[in-house]
Amino acid sequence: MKSLLRQPAVSSILGGLIWAYMVLCARTIRWTVEGSEGFKQAWQADNGLVVAAWHSRVLLLPTIWSKIARKLPPKQYRTAMLISLSRDGEAVAKAIDHLGLESVRGSSTHKRKKKDKGGLAALAEASRRLRSGSVMCITPDGPRGPAETVQPGPIVLAQRTGAAIIPYALDCRPVNRLNTWDRFMIPIPFSKGAMVIGEPIFIDKTASTDDAVHELGNAMDAVYARASELIARKH
Repeated sequence: MKSLLRQPAVSSILGGLIWAYMVLCARTIRWTVEGSEGFKQAWQADNGLVVAAWHSRVLLLPTIWSKIARKLPPKQYRTAMLISLSRDGEAVAKAIDHLGLESVRGSSTHKRKKKDKGGLAALAEASRRLRSGSVMCITPDGPRGPAETVQPGPIVLAQRTGAAIIPYALDCRPVNRLNTWDRFMIPIPFSKGAMVIGEPIFIDKTASTDDAVHELGNAMDAVYARASELIARKH
């Protein structure tokens, strides 16, 4: 099975299926959206944007693009998503390409060079895009967790480039969950959904990584709690 997933034709087919499902969910889920105006204002600023959402919501991540961002003025680089070099990541990269988004492949976490797996190259490419004022979507608990726990990657990017971090929450009900490390979410078309876009967070270059991780973690918890609250109100 692993060797089959490495085949380009298989990953292309899988990527097409993922893309179709992403579009179906974005268009048919009955979304309640909060924070869109603040996001539009942040988009107009000169600094780059790091849009941060939990890894379990990968199938829903492009919703902000479909609903809001694609209608906004273009940046120097197209909006991109940081995606791991795994076999699963290859299919997701092909899926978002159908949406007009780009992928930056590798992990944003710091690792020793011999175990880097594209991390340094991904960090350099993401930094280049952010310094130009462009937008990167990142899962701050990916690619291996712990689930819903912020890792240093987005903090490093923000401090290096002056980019703002946008906490981005997605929730929907009913929903199916896989038995994976992040309890990966399989949204159900025509269900009820909530999207909450938080206020931009600017990380001071002199801030400690631990303090900045804690700040972003609190902001992520707040927007996801708000999304859950909005969903509950619909029932």
